[in-house]
Amino acid sequence: MTHYFISDLHLDPSRSHCIEGFLRYLSEIKASDQLYILGDLFEAWLGDDDDTPFIQAIASALQACPGTLYFMHGNRDFLLGEAYAARCGLTLLPEHHQITVGSETILLLHGDSLCTDDTAYMKIRPMLRDPSFQQQLLAKPILERQAIALDARAESQAHTSQTKLAIMDVTPHAVRDVLQAQQCQTMIHGHTHRPFDHHSVLDNQIGRRMVLGDWDNEGWHIRETDSGLILEAFAL
Repeated sequence: MTHYFISDLHLDPSRSHCIEGFLRYLSEIKASDQLYILGDLFEAWLGDDDDTPFIQAIASALQACPGTLYFMHGNRDFLLGEAYAARCGLTLLPEHHQITVGSETILLLHGDSLCTDDTAYMKIRPMLRDPSFQQQLLAKPILERQAIALDARAESQAHTSQTKLAIMDVTPHAVRDVLQAQQCQTMIHGHTHRPFDHHSVLDNQIGRRMVLGDWDNEGWHIRETDSGLILEAFAL
């Protein structure tokens, strides 16, 4: 059994190279493998009732993948629900999830909750994750949801262009706090689009934070090997 971790594919019909790369990636997953998708698989998620050909194609590819598949919500696809997960053969994970790889306990999360210096986003994040808000949003006609998603994407792009890059990265104290609260020494996350294998992230000079990259010019994953977990880029 081999563990794989990916995030931030931002799949969208306009990004055909990422879609094709993801389909090839899934075709290489074996029945004994476990694949963890740590959020933002999609650029936007309108709801499980979105039945466009693109959404259907991804569902079919996921369903056909012989491995065991897990999905954690990101800040783009937080509305993905049980119905679509069932269609795809995905097991939905909570916001924080611990697994054991070899003898190591690893904390999995999307990573947006660690960017505490991005105060504008942190103010709206609880609302986006609130089940009652999500139900109200999903009750709207899908065309209205599509317009809301387009507006949100434009606002996000404007926010990104106007905000210092350091503010949108994780804060060290947030990393330490969540590792200590979860009693772990290793975490894997995405969201920041800053792939790197960080060491000595805790005050006592231990701890590890592995950051997945986004898929665009190349793909990124973390792969289990005989010598441990490694972060890799690969051609799409």
